Amino acid sequence: MSLNHVRPWRNIYRRKSRQIHVGTVPVGGDAPIAVQTMTNTDTSDAAATIKQVLACAEVGADIVRVSTPDQASTQALREIVKESPVPIVADIHFHYKRAIEAAEAGAACLRINPGNIGDESRVKEVIKAAKDHGCSIRIGVNAGSLEKHLLEKYAEPCPEAMVESGLEHIKILEDNDFHEFKISVKASDVFLSAAAYQALAEATDAPIHLGITEAGGLMSGTIKSAIGLGNLLWMGIGDTLRVSLSADPVEEVKVGYDILKSLGLRHRGVNIISCPSCARQGFDVIKTVETLEKRLEHIKTPMSLSIIGCVVNGPGEALMTDIGFTGGGAGSGMVYLAGKQSHKLSNDQMVDHIVEQVEKKAAEIEAVEAAASEQAAE
Repeated sequence: MSLNHVRPWRNIYRRKSRQIHVGTVPVGGDAPIAVQTMTNTDTSDAAATIKQVLACAEVGADIVRVSTPDQASTQALREIVKESPVPIVADIHFHYKRAIEAAEAGAACLRINPGNIGDESRVKEVIKAAKDHGCSIRIGVNAGSLEKHLLEKYAEPCPEAMVESGLEHIKILEDNDFHEFKISVKASDVFLSAAAYQALAEATDAPIHLGITEAGGLMSGTIKSAIGLGNLLWMGIGDTLRVSLSADPVEEVKVGYDILKSLGLRHRGVNIISCPSCARQGFDVIKTVETLEKRLEHIKTPMSLSIIGCVVNGPGEALMTDIGFTGGGAGSGMVYLAGKQSHKLSNDQMVDHIVEQVEKKAAEIEAVEAAASEQAAE
């Protein structure tokens, strides 16, 4: 539950779900909403896949999924799991034996699609492997691969068909005394996804993994995901999420965090508040923000930074940020610290100085948190 009693219109009441674990990551309950992505390397190339997993973890991925379409992939999975700093989910389609091999290789979770994994007997074998090796399972319903009997019943993919598919598979897991599962009902259509997820949230207390599947390229996919996932998260639905983009998986993680940060549900790194710029700007806002985004990627401590081109909105925005810079005249602007005017600074010194101030503030915050942790441990 994300609450701010001073401003009740910012409150988000998260749906109550039971909690499971994907490796060391708690999912559901009161756990933070986990950000997930998926590698796009050839999984059998362990070195390339590990490199991508590490890059995704560096920008904040809590969980990484890898595709395991063949034995070469599941054989490489053992090394990938060993080298990964985050839990690895094995993506399974069609071949149930790959799920068993992935569980044996150390996958933290098995993602299976009820529409193409095979009959109930095969699913039972996957469940046994998950139990034997401590894996959780994600039921991944997809509008593009619904079971034949549901398409015959409903004539087309629809929210009712997707939820029914998910509930049928939940029953199989529960009938086999398996409860460490989460579920998703993804579609590429925002309306279909949103309706299916809302119905699913009312039908089960299982943790829900959000996603708009095959969302598109970096720009279009980000917009579609922000609309679909943002609205569901605002309603309190969702325990993990993946932004599916035809782009570098690192970008998926960044977009996922930005969606969560926009709703106050997760905080990581520097949240830059900046103006679109206009003729009043006292410095090149766009170029400055692009440079600062790159220079501050290494900061993981949550904090806010306002970069505003002129005094129309600059001072007001700076009141609510940890650090701020507002453009002025004669090639200089004003630096704000903790919402208050601090000192003037020339534009040509701005970027280096702001980076120094952000790093200093991050160190201060980390020191306070470390001291609090030590005191709590005593």
